[in-house]
Amino acid sequence: QLQPPSRSQPSDRLSTSRSLLYMGGLLSRRGASVRLASWNVAAVNNNPFEYYTTLADPRYEQLMVAVGELIDAPGERDVPVRSVFTQPMFEKLKASMAAQGWAGIDAVEEVWESDLASRPIVSGFLKDKEIGAKRLASMPDRFTNTINTEDGRTVCRPTVINNYDVPMPDGDAWFAQWHAFFFEAPLLVKAKSGAAAPRLPCAMLSPIKRSKYPALSEAEEAISLPLQLLCLAIFDAILVGLLNQLSPGAWHELKMSICEALVVSKAQRTIDVLQRPEYADVDLLFLQEVSGALVTALRAAPALAERFEVLEPRDCDAVRDQNSLILVAKRLLAGPAGEALSEVELGAEALSGAPVAEGDLCVFHARLELGGEGGATELLLASFHGDTNGLASTPVVSALRQQAAGLPLLVGIDANTYLTRDPKGGKKFVGDFVAECASGEAPLAHSWQGPPEGWQTTYNARTYLQPQLNKAVRYAERATSSLADNNPKDFLLYSEGAFEGAGACARDNTGQGSYVEGTSIPTLTFPSDHCIVSTTLRLR
Repeated sequence: QLQPPSRSQPSDRLSTSRSLLYMGGLLSRRGASVRLASWNVAAVNNNPFEYYTTLADPRYEQLMVAVGELIDAPGERDVPVRSVFTQPMFEKLKASMAAQGWAGIDAVEEVWESDLASRPIVSGFLKDKEIGAKRLASMPDRFTNTINTEDGRTVCRPTVINNYDVPMPDGDAWFAQWHAFFFEAPLLVKAKSGAAAPRLPCAMLSPIKRSKYPALSEAEEAISLPLQLLCLAIFDAILVGLLNQLSPGAWHELKMSICEALVVSKAQRTIDVLQRPEYADVDLLFLQEVSGALVTALRAAPALAERFEVLEPRDCDAVRDQNSLILVAKRLLAGPAGEALSEVELGAEALSGAPVAEGDLCVFHARLELGGEGGATELLLASFHGDTNGLASTPVVSALRQQAAGLPLLVGIDANTYLTRDPKGGKKFVGDFVAECASGEAPLAHSWQGPPEGWQTTYNARTYLQPQLNKAVRYAERATSSLADNNPKDFLLYSEGAFEGAGACARDNTGQGSYVEGTSIPTLTFPSDHCIVSTTLRLR
C-alpha cells in the first residue's frame, strides 16, 4: 500500500509520470483517467502578523520569539499604559469623541484616570481576559481594521495588525496618523439603507450590547462607544510601542514583505502556482474561499482561461468574498459548455439546516468525455468550504450523495476536520467523517492513503500580535501546541463504484508540487494556509 507522501518520497512530486494520453485534445480511451486537485486558496487575512509564516529573513523569527518572551515575562518592561498612550493623547481623543456628541465622555475619563492609565501594558491590559470577554478591543478592530470603500479603495487603520503601509517609528507618529484616520477623513461607504455616503471611521462603531456580551456591566454598556475606542487606542499604542522597542525599523520592513506577498500580490501568486508545469495535466480543479478579485484574475489569465471553464455558484457572496469554484478542462466537455455544464442548487431542506454560507457550495451537473466505453460520462461535481468546526461537512456530503441519485460524484472539499476527537463533539473528528462518507448506499472513497497523521493540510498557529491572546502560541510550540491548527482538512472524494485510485494523493505546500514537513503556511511564495491536494482517478 502506498504510504502518505513525505519530504523524502518522490511520490510527493506532482511531476511523476502519468498514464494520461491525449489525442487531438481529448482523453484517449487507453488508461482512462482523470486528474483532480483541490485547494482552499484562503481569503485575504487583514492581519499579516496574525499567524506564523515561513520567511527566509532571520529577523522574522527573532521578532516572533522576542514578542512571545516579552508577553510571557515582561518584567520591568511591563510599564503603565500612560507611558505608551500618554495623557496628551488621551486629552485629544477625549475632545474628538466629545465633538461627535457621544454620551459618557466624563465617565470614560473617570475610567481612564482611576483604572486604565495605571494598568501595566502586558499583565494588566493585553492579558486581561475581561477586556477580551467584553470585546472592548476586538469589536472596534473588527469594524475599522480594513475598510473597503464604495469608490474602490481599501483603507487601513494605522496599526500593527493590518496592511497599513505608512511607517510608524514612534508613538507620536502613530497617534497623529491614527487620530486623522478616525476623525479627519470621511470615507465613502454604504449606510444601513444601502446608499453610499461619506462617514468618518469613528461613526462606523456600534455600541456593544450586554445582552450579547454579558461580561459587560450596565455602566460599561452605557458608555461602550467611547470606552471601546479608548481601549482600541491603548491596544494599538501598546503594539506599536513594543515592536519599535524590540525591532526598530525592521518590523515594518517585515510587515511590508508579508503584505506584498499575501495581500497585494496574492491573486497573481495563486495564478502563478496554478500555471506551473506540475499542474498542467489537472482536469478538474476544486477551489474554496475564492475572492471576487481572484475570479476575475482566473478568467483573465490566458493559459488558464484557454484550458478551463470557470464555474461559480449563483449565490456568490460579494460581501464576505469567499466562494467555492470548480474549474473544468474544456477538452473534456461533451459538447458546448452551455449544454455540457449546468448548475445544481441544493435548497435549505436538502441541507437539513447545515450551516452553509452563501457561496460556500458550488455544484454542477457535467457531461464529460472521460474515455469510458460508453462515450460521455454524466456526473455531479461539487466544491465545498466547510464551517470552522466541520459540523456541516457530513450533512452537505450526504445531500450531495442524495442529489447525485446514482450518478458518479466527485467532490473537492475543505471539510475542516480534526485529527483528535473533541470529547464535547464541538469539532468534526476526521475518523468519523471518512467513515460516514463510506457508509450506506453509493459510498464515497477518499484519495488519502495510510493513517490520518499523514493527511494534514494545515500548519499554522496564532502569534501574539492579534487581539485574542488566549489563542496565541509560542513560536517554538507552533507545531505541538493544542492551539495550533495542524489538521487533515482537505479531501478529494469520489464514488467508489465508478472510480478507483490510480496513484498516491499528493500534498503541496511550496507551490512547486512538493511538500516540506514543518513549514508554517502561508509563506512568501505559497499564498494559502491550506496545502493543495491532488490525485489521479481511473474509471472502473
